[in-house]
Amino acid sequence: MKTCRAISVVGCHAEGEIGDVIIGGVLPPAGATLFEKMRIMERDHDHVRRFLLCEPRGSVCRHVNLLLPAVQSDCQVGVIIMEPTEYVPSSGSNLICVATVILETGIVPMVEPESRLMIETPGGPVRVIADCRDGKCTSVEIENVPAFVDRLDATIEVPGLGTISLDVAYGGMFYALVDATRLGFQVSPDEARDLAITGEKIRVAAREQLTVVHPENPDIRGVTIVQLNRPFVGGGQVNRNTCIVAPGRSDRSPTGTGTCARMAALHARGQMVKGDTLIHESLIGSRFTGCIVKEVNVGGRPAIVPSIRGRAWITGFHQYMLDVDDPYPEGYVLNDTWGVTGKLTQ
Repeated sequence: MKTCRAISVVGCHAEGEIGDVIIGGVLPPAGATLFEKMRIMERDHDHVRRFLLCEPRGSVCRHVNLLLPAVQSDCQVGVIIMEPTEYVPSSGSNLICVATVILETGIVPMVEPESRLMIETPGGPVRVIADCRDGKCTSVEIENVPAFVDRLDATIEVPGLGTISLDVAYGGMFYALVDATRLGFQVSPDEARDLAITGEKIRVAAREQLTVVHPENPDIRGVTIVQLNRPFVGGGQVNRNTCIVAPGRSDRSPTGTGTCARMAALHARGQMVKGDTLIHESLIGSRFTGCIVKEVNVGGRPAIVPSIRGRAWITGFHQYMLDVDDPYPEGYVLNDTWGVTGKLTQ
């Protein structure tokens, strides 16, 4: 076998959602800031994402995270987060995976019973507190980038569904938050395919009809993910949701940034205050616990600093190769498995 590419990856999942971590074989992209590095990675080196996420090496149910040196001096590592159709400023499940991998493999020394570190994301630095015992991260808490509401009770027209009411909130990416019970769903595992189809229809319509821009970074724009939830039953109670990741499939975890976005919306409605917790449950029954750490402002808008706590598990160590004669150097997708719309970008 003659290879022209070899990439080393640690497999990991956080509460069911795969967030593998690249530890070798990919050089850091250029750029003065981590956000610039992410955009240059997307523009000039997207073959890495396609190589690892598309078939025959990957799948739509996978994310990959590229470790690289942090730009900010107070952070131990930086990370570029690559999802099936986009590069995102921050991601709770992926960061829980990254923290678990770098501590359990010794990339960053583990301290028991508690390891504290900073991870730099394109959206900003994230504080991490990991509970550790016998060389294992038993849980990881992420103090995420600030979350805020863009608008409440917006309406859009969705083909086949009519007029839909939704909230738009930022939790590391922009979410459309929809009460799925108003659409006839219970948000149960047997509805997964129909939820995915519905969520993808809503995402496409929201991107077309709503102008959504981060007030401090205009390059972060547009609704990129849809959260379909049950009505809020109270802080500290279990609240079921599923987030439809483009191009149309349910996040297996409760979704970290989705939990942050929902807490921002609940805070804006007066249903959560500083110190309150939100237990978010996924379709497979896994849970994240979110908390409103403090109240802040982002670009003049009321915002919160949210935290999320969850668990991750390393699943394996992989060396992905590209044979010089392989006719699919960037893989391929078909929409029988690659989500609803079969798209590789937003």
